Amino acid sequence: MLIYNVTVGVDKSIEQEWLLWMKEVHIPDVMRTQMFTGHKIYKILTTENEESTSYAIQYSARSLNELEVYLEKFAPALRDEVQRKFGEKQASFRSLLEEI
Repeated sequence: MLIYNVTVGVDKSIEQEWLLWMKEVHIPDVMRTQMFTGHKIYKILTTENEESTSYAIQYSARSLNELEVYLEKFAPALRDEVQRKFGEKQASFRSLLEEI
């Protein structure tokens, strides 16, 4: 099992709006691609920045091939949508994890 992890730092001024939008719009859009079997969202409790809160969203993928299809076919438009909605009030980085 592979985990596509998206870690996002969110400005506290938009945190609740961002979290609601992620749960109601963005994550369902990602899941509709059918490239992932499930997801979890975590609030990161250890942070050095008092002006933002960080979250980790983890999507479970069956194969590297499905993840590559997602990254090529779906991810650019979904990332653009997040950027249009929240701009510089959020920043993210991605990592790929393999369950051992």
